[in-house]
Amino acid sequence: MIQIRSAARHRAASRLRHAGLLVALVAFAVCAQAQQPQSLPTTTLIVGMHNIKAQVALTPEQRHTGLMFRREMATHEGMLFIFEERAPQCFWMRNTPLPLSIAFLADDGTVEQIADMRPHDDNSHCSTKPVRFALEMNQGWFAKRGVKPGTKISGVPFQK
Repeated sequence: MIQIRSAARHRAASRLRHAGLLVALVAFAVCAQAQQPQSLPTTTLIVGMHNIKAQVALTPEQRHTGLMFRREMATHEGMLFIFEERAPQCFWMRNTPLPLSIAFLADDGTVEQIADMRPHDDNSHCSTKPVRFALEMNQGWFAKRGVKPGTKISGVPFQK
């Protein structure tokens, strides 16, 4: 009788270890999947003679993830964040290894302000005015092309 209980306990402990291993593997898979850069629909934006292929982040989840985990981005690629309402918008660089510049844009696509952001930095970069749009590009992209506050960016998202 003692051996039967002991064998049953051994089988139960073994099942618990296997279940724990399964939970750990599932958690690892979910975490690994979450650390993949997201791929979103794109739109073309135009600033002067430059075309930008911008992924469009519309939902709260898409905006929260943004360009996290992305290790490289082509020169004329970026991400356009679109919010439901005009408000001061804040961004940080958690889990983002790329140095980025962000332009906060008025409803008509006019650049209100530009900020440079360091990789993996948890400090907030906030718009000084209420905006619905923000565009992230590789750091220095705006400066190299003479884009500054007052510059107009055009594209479908800014058409009324």
